Amino acid sequence: MKSIFLILAISLSIVAQSQYTETINSNRPGLSYGAYGVGNQVIQLETGMSFGNDNHALLLSDSDIFGIDYSIRYGLNMDRLEVILDGRFLSESESILVGGVNQVYEASNFERNTIGAKYLLYDPWIKREQDGPVLTSWKANNSFQWFHLIPAVSVYAGANIAFGPESKFMPPETPNVSPRIGIITQHNYSRWVFVTNFIYDRFTTDYPLFAATFTLTHSLSSRFSVFGEFQSLIDDFYSDDLFRFGAAYLFDRNLQVDAFGLINFKDTPQRWQVGVGISYRIDQFHKEEYIFENDEQKDEFQKKEKVKEKKQERREKFEIPPQ
Repeated sequence: MKSIFLILAISLSIVAQSQYTETINSNRPGLSYGAYGVGNQVIQLETGMSFGNDNHALLLSDSDIFGIDYSIRYGLNMDRLEVILDGRFLSESESILVGGVNQVYEASNFERNTIGAKYLLYDPWIKREQDGPVLTSWKANNSFQWFHLIPAVSVYAGANIAFGPESKFMPPETPNVSPRIGIITQHNYSRWVFVTNFIYDRFTTDYPLFAATFTLTHSLSSRFSVFGEFQSLIDDFYSDDLFRFGAAYLFDRNLQVDAFGLINFKDTPQRWQVGVGISYRIDQFHKEEYIFENDEQKDEFQKKEKVKEKKQERREKFEIPPQ
């Protein structure tokens, strides 16, 4: 859930280590992307089921909607880069009042199916982790610092892919392939994570969509967290302001479950939704990668690693216990 446990994981991570964290870094149960990837050669599966209702005051329609969200994330060898296949499949039963008689219509299709890539442009925590804690000052390490206002920044680019017959959940005459781009920011402070997404979708079609999403997550403990999310959709096909809320629970370092709800603030249509989900990480292929801001930091790090290796060799040779 937007790197729900990212801050706790950072405190345990190795200095200058890449985006891989000690606990799973899931985008669920909200709809925004976090700025950080899953890590080098890590595979992550995120899915959920939801049930909701749309009641349209002008069209006199009432729809029960069942949905399945899915996401497959893979961290490439270049640790800042992540490939994502994600989307949503919907099944709707719509009742419309026609001439005093309710007519029922069934429909099932994709609302969105997208393959894309996310690249981390800037991470303010890299230098912080490389410098290490201030050993002489507890206050300096635990109080607010100005660098906390600087977000991690990622860019996203992808392609929407339509399958089969035209979907009623997509704008009319939507092409089989359309572009999707975005900018992602993420602020981490103590047990709080604040994520923003600005997505420009289908901008080569007659129905471009702009979506702005703001997600705030708070870790109540090392296993339990809550979130709230506001999303504004601007589109000639469907515009709305949506509010999501929910919680997630970390079963172990690779498994997270979640529950969420959704409401909006208009009656064309009036919407509500509830759902549950799960995220699972496969990380046995993970390889540690270190990110450096310049060659000087890289050389310094390599020197320190060589010193550690020599000390380890000496301990093993003379059977000296580690200190």
